[in-house]
Amino acid sequence: MDQNELILLKDWFADYCASFSLPTELDQRNIAIKRDHTHEVCLNAVRIAEDLGLIAPEARLSEAIALFHDVGRFSQYQQYKTFDDSISVNHAVLGTKVILENNVLAGLPKQEQELIIRSVTLHNVFTLPGGLDERSLRFARLIRDADKLDILRVVIEYFEQDEGSRAEAVALGLPDVPGKYSPEVLACLVRGEMARKDALTTLNDFKLLQLAWLYDLNFTCSLRMVVERDYIRKIAEMLPRNEEIAGAIEIMREYVSGRLRSR
Repeated sequence: MDQNELILLKDWFADYCASFSLPTELDQRNIAIKRDHTHEVCLNAVRIAEDLGLIAPEARLSEAIALFHDVGRFSQYQQYKTFDDSISVNHAVLGTKVILENNVLAGLPKQEQELIIRSVTLHNVFTLPGGLDERSLRFARLIRDADKLDILRVVIEYFEQDEGSRAEAVALGLPDVPGKYSPEVLACLVRGEMARKDALTTLNDFKLLQLAWLYDLNFTCSLRMVVERDYIRKIAEMLPRNEEIAGAIEIMREYVSGRLRSR
């Protein structure tokens, strides 16, 4: 992919985002948060690609994948007023439909078109399927890392804002029950496993889920970004203060430190 091709894709995406003019301020905040999220995921993808030493055309391809990874979120929210796939539609599948119906990738080589579609489709699966070729696996892992890193930012900023300024769809409609969290979700964090969204019952579970996602980060650069941005501490400070939570947080800190030392 050359620079001109990437610019054309960015122009299309900007126009597509601008076409979603929803009636209320809350709706517009929810749309804006996905537009801004896409921008930040692109920056994360570029940084990871550079750290991996990808050549310029491959780095641009990683940015294009990041550009389109959540393109389904806009029509998802417009139709269903939620970002919760479980009660609406799989936003990755919807995203590939948007890309194909608008013939956005028509100017690219067939192999690059297929790689972008595949990466968008796989960016939100719980675990990647076996049998992917090396190139597809690299780009699927890259977008999944870039996406998770910025979701952490989005979640932290959400809880730092006063309630009247929040993009409410971020929290998937979960209730805020101070001090309450699911033992099942916490146990996943302790065992070094990702938690599933269907196990979430409160906003504290949602915060724990974000930390558990760190177990699925693939690249050293991604882990360094977690440390640089102080994400673990920031989320830990938003959770109940007790020995159970503190122990799980310490396990996560040791996990990240250990992986960085081993690279």
